[in-house]
Amino acid sequence: MKKPKYHVFVCTSSRINGQQKGFCHSKDAVRIVQAFMEEIDGRDLSDDVMVTNTGCFGICSSGPIVVVYPEGVWYKEITVDDVAEIVESHFENGKKVERLEIG
Repeated sequence: MKKPKYHVFVCTSSRINGQQKGFCHSKDAVRIVQAFMEEIDGRDLSDDVMVTNTGCFGICSSGPIVVVYPEGVWYKEITVDDVAEIVESHFENGKKVERLEIG
């Protein structure tokens, strides 16, 4: 595997014991991870974008949280419907989705 251009971290409220429960999990975060994976695969970006689910980022009131590196862009209140826009705008066109960004 080559080094990806982007690494996407999605809070799924994962716990150290493997259980997923918490705010982001209750807001369909697992479906958001799946949507990212499907959208990335469907656009043939699998070599450029890696998706990882994470534990809590500590700002649950803004969740579900998605963080994109290497830029360190933090997105808030993400829904499954936002995923295609992030993939197209950020990963394909290099433009952050400002309406979702934590500023």
